[in-house]
Amino acid sequence: MLVDFGSTFTKAAAVDLGAEVVLGWAQAPTTVNTDITIGLNRALSKLAETCEVNPERVQQKYASSSAAGGLIMGAIGLVPELTLEAARRAALGAGAKVVCGYGFEIDEEILKEIEELKCDIILLSGGTDGGDKKTILHNAAMLANSKISCPVIVAGNRLASNKAKSILESKNKIAFISKNVLPSLDVVDVEPAQKIIRDIFLTHIIKAKGLGKAQEFFGRAIIPTPKASLLAAGLLSEGTDNEPGLGSLLVVEIGGATTNIHSVSDNSPMTPQTIIKGLPEQKLKRTVEGDLGIRYNARTIYDLVGDEILQSRLNAFTASGKAEQTDIKSYVGNISDRVETIPSTDTEYNLDIVLAKSAALMAVERHAGTVRQEYSIVGETTIQYGKNLLDIENIIGTGGIFKFGRSPERILQASLFDAQKPWSLKPRAPKVYIDSNYIIYAIGLLSQDYPAQALRIAKKHLKKADL
Repeated sequence: MLVDFGSTFTKAAAVDLGAEVVLGWAQAPTTVNTDITIGLNRALSKLAETCEVNPERVQQKYASSSAAGGLIMGAIGLVPELTLEAARRAALGAGAKVVCGYGFEIDEEILKEIEELKCDIILLSGGTDGGDKKTILHNAAMLANSKISCPVIVAGNRLASNKAKSILESKNKIAFISKNVLPSLDVVDVEPAQKIIRDIFLTHIIKAKGLGKAQEFFGRAIIPTPKASLLAAGLLSEGTDNEPGLGSLLVVEIGGATTNIHSVSDNSPMTPQTIIKGLPEQKLKRTVEGDLGIRYNARTIYDLVGDEILQSRLNAFTASGKAEQTDIKSYVGNISDRVETIPSTDTEYNLDIVLAKSAALMAVERHAGTVRQEYSIVGETTIQYGKNLLDIENIIGTGGIFKFGRSPERILQASLFDAQKPWSLKPRAPKVYIDSNYIIYAIGLLSQDYPAQALRIAKKHLKKADL
């Protein structure tokens, strides 16, 4: 049994590990604000009706959660494109949603913003080992004298870490020390910090988010949903010793609260002459766009894209090229206020696809690297910032819209390379798969103990699509 407590719905899937098939799938509204197990029991009841699963025959149960906002983190560093970026990567790779990031010395105004965001964890970095110590100690003192009550992980200059921890603890803050996320300018080391983040999530945050009762039911750790998706992405790409993976891939995960992009590929320059600048890119990369959820943030998508462009994208979905005139702004307002809203007309189904396609376009552009021409005394040079996705072999679309939306493959067209934006290094000619059974999270959960079986199940249930 594989369950995900989502921000809007609780999903449950039953898998026959011997036959390596998904037996059934069901969902019910998440009830984290009252009792998380109410929604869980409703989803399990629907699952039993769907596939006649006998609860007594369930041998193992796994769960992930993004309910109550998921794992919410803030990141503080020294130079934004260096230590702060390394801290963000550490948080994102652990399955967190990073709601704020600050470089250099923070002040009272920034401190107030951090307090209002009510983070679950703050990751404090700054300075390479042997580098700047002043900034991380200043920021530790500011946090120590703040109203925050969440744990702080100190992951900066190792020569200042113990003192920073002491400063925090002197004001009764919960503090942990990790290895520096950026020990030198060309090395990013996020694993030690990620392990501490996961431990804090399990020991401090599960109970605070009302998930303690659910964890008792499962008898094992509940992990952040994005972490489950990351595990699935890595498995699908790289495979196991006995089961080959699909190769390099991009996962486009459209949710009600966020749009998440996961890529698994080695970074390479666009051409042999291209120079790569910035921090080294990780093979397994995740970005989270907290302003691009197609329910909670539908108004933001509307504001970013504009009514005219959304209407033109809606028109493109009709044979005549002219959709029925629709009050898009009113629809967007309605689904933002009532996030459980399900489309009831053809136009509303198409509008959901338009919103998801718009979210995917912006999210993949933010995830992908870029190139630009720069000039120096030696002439014109092509400079690449970020990850080159041009040769990605596969794209997978996942999320509720890919299960319940009509012709959801249209969403993924926005993820492809656009000749009108040649500076954005998005995939040129990948194979396309739709997670029409909504099982990516389940594959990630199952991969913790049964990677080969999980991979074979995924291969059976991912639906190939033609764009």
